[in-house]
Amino acid sequence: MSTKTDPLVLYGESFQSRLMLGTSRYPSPKILMQSVDLAQPCMLTASLRRQAANADSSQDFWKLLQDMKTPVLPNTAGCHTIQEVITTAEMAREVFQTDWIKLELIGDDYTLQPDTLGLPDAAHQLIQRGFKVLPYSTDDLVLCQKLIDVGCQAVMPWAAPIGTGKGPINPYALKNLRERLDVPLIVDAGLGLPSHACQVMEWGYDAVLLNTAVALAQDPVAMANAFALAVKAGRSAFLSGPMQEQESAQASTPVIGTPFWHQP
Repeated sequence: MSTKTDPLVLYGESFQSRLMLGTSRYPSPKILMQSVDLAQPCMLTASLRRQAANADSSQDFWKLLQDMKTPVLPNTAGCHTIQEVITTAEMAREVFQTDWIKLELIGDDYTLQPDTLGLPDAAHQLIQRGFKVLPYSTDDLVLCQKLIDVGCQAVMPWAAPIGTGKGPINPYALKNLRERLDVPLIVDAGLGLPSHACQVMEWGYDAVLLNTAVALAQDPVAMANAFALAVKAGRSAFLSGPMQEQESAQASTPVIGTPFWHQP
């Protein structure tokens, strides 16, 4: 089945790509643009708070995003309180002219783990204000269900802590989420290799979000392309219905009719 006829649908809006890319830590703006051009992501994430800290380069960055003509998903990176989240989201909506927001509410600065207690309330308040919220969360089933209960139409669980590149450190939890939750699930954070992206897509995840794995590769442009191909391959494999694992060897060629075949 062609992925071209299998769009990603988020909040009623269709996207042809199932890859999202971050925009930070690239060696240069040119390499970022080349990576985006080759990978063709459905969205680009951008942090308003981080860019505002460097006012001199902010205008150049906004111009760069506009030139790439890819929908922008602002995020609330660096926010530690619900009020910070709301203020940042409202500013981002004004700057980027979009209701989309990637919700990040950080509870621990070392692991950058989300504040699991405050996250549902933050999501609820943003949804009440008309935002299309994509919340960054852990792989905790109860947390993800609470995010859905307050109105999130998609959830973004991590595979591993941000920037580690470890890949899925808890396959059981991620598979359990996919089996139990009937909303789009996007793996956000912790993927380091295209094979990691392919794997979670094979499990039935709807998309992946990457930044460090591409930006810090020795050749970010080639790596962006590799991830794009891996996402498509994983999605195609999921739709194709992979074979079931077997406990013992199974002959791949028929033996009936061969000289040495003996019926038990």
